[in-house]
Amino acid sequence: MIKILISIFMMSLFAYADTTFAKPLPSIDNPRKIVFSIHSGDEETINHVLSSANNVLKFYGPEKVNMEIVAYYHGIEAVLKKNKEIASRVDTLMQYDVKFIACGNTMQTKHIKKEELIDGVEVVTAGIVEVTERVQDGWVYIVP
Repeated sequence: MIKILISIFMMSLFAYADTTFAKPLPSIDNPRKIVFSIHSGDEETINHVLSSANNVLKFYGPEKVNMEIVAYYHGIEAVLKKNKEIASRVDTLMQYDVKFIACGNTMQTKHIKKEELIDGVEVVTAGIVEVTERVQDGWVYIVP
């Protein structure tokens, strides 16, 4: 019984270990730069990416993060006005200066007009190139 209690105690210590920050520490002057991509039109996948982005914002604080979410291929569904619940979540994240970007190539292929996008979503020529350029510029690419 004592071994079980000690094991539970030790596991609880590790479960709540603090994150060790890399240098330089995140700050307003030196924010973490994070890019997510959404390439699946599956609602569960889209919501998972949005939740992950929200968790990052909560952890660091929105003033210590520059964040982009790039939607391409079937993931373009994440930035369309017609998806009311997802659009509401996207709009909330935009209020915290999260930049949403739509792939122009996907829009052209799927015959999507700019007016169909959530207000404030930017369009680039190629979403995957946007991700590549952010990574090349030192941004962290997160694929939840």
